[in-house]
Amino acid sequence: MADHSKALAGFEESEFTHDGFTHRVFRAGSGPAVIVIHEAPGLHPDVIEFGRHVVDAGLTVFMPSLFGTPGKEFSMRYALRSLGRACVTREFTAFALDRTSPAIGWLRKLAADAHAECGGPGVGAIGMCFTGGFALGMMVDEAMLAPVLSQPSLPTGPGRKRKAAVGISDDDFNRVKQRVASDGVCVLGLRFSADKLVPAERFETLRRELGDGFIAVEIDSGPGNPHGLGKRAHSVVTRDLVDEPGHPTLVARDQVIEFFRERLLPGT
Repeated sequence: MADHSKALAGFEESEFTHDGFTHRVFRAGSGPAVIVIHEAPGLHPDVIEFGRHVVDAGLTVFMPSLFGTPGKEFSMRYALRSLGRACVTREFTAFALDRTSPAIGWLRKLAADAHAECGGPGVGAIGMCFTGGFALGMMVDEAMLAPVLSQPSLPTGPGRKRKAAVGISDDDFNRVKQRVASDGVCVLGLRFSADKLVPAERFETLRRELGDGFIAVEIDSGPGNPHGLGKRAHSVVTRDLVDEPGHPTLVARDQVIEFFRERLLPGT
């Protein structure tokens, strides 16, 4: 069996249980907490590398492993297998409309405990792809001050309603809108413009319902785009990130880090 532990060197491993679900959690850093929620197929090295950048920004990272093998390299076969398993587990609602995944309740509890332990004004979170909208659902709690939706892909499936849906219940979305209006919390969203897994209609819903409380970062990946991004570009801050000065993906990643710092480390 392959040893994937090297990718997680420097992270402390523990288990966290809530509401009958138990997952491994990897932690590093100091300062207020940020929950980094991995994409498919799991907590792969590019997600871990993003977590290290958050640590370098002066924050404590908590990276739960919700599915897949922590530290294992990405492959399309691995991704499809992990997604297939995740889609049928009761923790996730991949296809349903107006439902908040039980996994979000687990993440809310993890964030609450992390905030109590790490202090600061609140917590941040970023979800990616399959988990891309989870930080939105975590906003029902007052401690969530810096929610980031990176390529939020749920709910999946055909139809206009699914394309425009944001992946949480109407009650939870109403609470999100209330927090934006009364608490001044902003939501940061990232997507590639030609990404069919993240319909433009989803961002339009967030713009319409959250107004100035939604900060949209949409990177041009259409035909003839100036950076040569392919139409299948999907993972903004991980697999499709290009580490070159001025590249829009690197700018987007830096914007996420600054978003966390501004809201969790005010005055620094």
